[in-house]
Formats: sequence, C-alpha cells, structure tokens
Amino acid sequence: MSRLGKQPIELSAGAKAELRDGFIIVKGPKGELKTKLHDLVKVAITDKEITLSINDQSNGKEKALWGLYRSLIKNMVVGVNQPYSKKLEINGVGYKAATSGSKLTLNVGFSHPVIYELPAGIEAEVQANNIIISGVDKYLVGEVSAQIRRIRKPEPYKGKGIKYSDEVIRRKAGKTVGKTEK
Repeated sequence: MSRLGKQPIELSAGAKAELRDGFIIVKGPKGELKTKLHDLVKVAITDKEITLSINDQSNGKEKALWGLYRSLIKNMVVGVNQPYSKKLEINGVGYKAATSGSKLTLNVGFSHPVIYELPAGIEAEVQANNIIISGVDKYLVGEVSAQIRRIRKPEPYKGKGIKYSDEVIRRKAGKTVGKTEK
C-alpha cells in the first residue's frame, strides 16, 4: 500500500474540485488548475476532501501512480490557495534584470540583453538583485526558475551568474603561478 496515496487531501474553505472527462479541476481564489488522470487511479471528491484509490490486487505501477497523483493533486489544492514562489539572485558587476509586462530582460554579461518571455500564469518581480518567480502551478514555477537560471549559471571562481537564493556555490581557488627553483 502507498502510505502517501491513502491519505486524504483536505480541501480548504476557498477551494473546489470536480471531475470532468478524465480530468480533475481544482478552483480556488488564486486561480484554476487541471490535470489528466490515469485510468488506473480512481478519485472520489466530497465537500471537504479528496481521496484516491486503486484496485486491491495491484501491481507496482498502480501503487506508484497512486502516490504520484496524490502529490500532484495536493500541490494543485495548495497552489490555488497560496501561490508558489522561487527566489533567484543575480551576482556580478553590471548584472541586472527588469520586467515589462510578461517579459523579463536580463543583462548578464553577454553583448546583448536576454529577453525571456514568461508563460501564462507566471509572474516575475525584480527587487534589487533578486528575481521572484511566482504562480499557482508548482511544476511551472520550478521549470521557469530553472530556465532562467540556465541563461547564466553561476561559475565557481567568482560566483557570477544567476543562482537560487538558498543555493550554495562551491568556490574554487584560482590558478597560481608555480615558482621554479634553479
């Protein structure tokens, strides 16, 4: 049995869930999310909670899907009530970021500014040398943060680049010129 899959998901006061055409749709005060359900996972929705189940004589794949979909639905319920966010830091002389509408402009040491188009449902806020990415979909927030970080990864010698705020960059010592004795 999946320890995670058998736990019910509590619906908060503002969230509502419904099943329609093989999709589960979760609505809340911050937005709406939907995901396609696998045929092996069965979902039951009441006023206050969502429960997931599988067949009693199930194989390992069904058990894995049971826990997976429970986690995905839990993330949806949490996200529509309180959006997820990730914080990125920009380090480097002259490195900066700016937002305008759904575009994030990054000046990170290239000969040209890099313009990143934010997907629908994702917001970016720039504060000094920090970029805060937020949205209701946990997966999308993480993916956008990773794509922005990939534009200029932090390098280990001076630490210049874009990194997560809680990330620790292991620094390397620079090259030293060896002294030769005669």
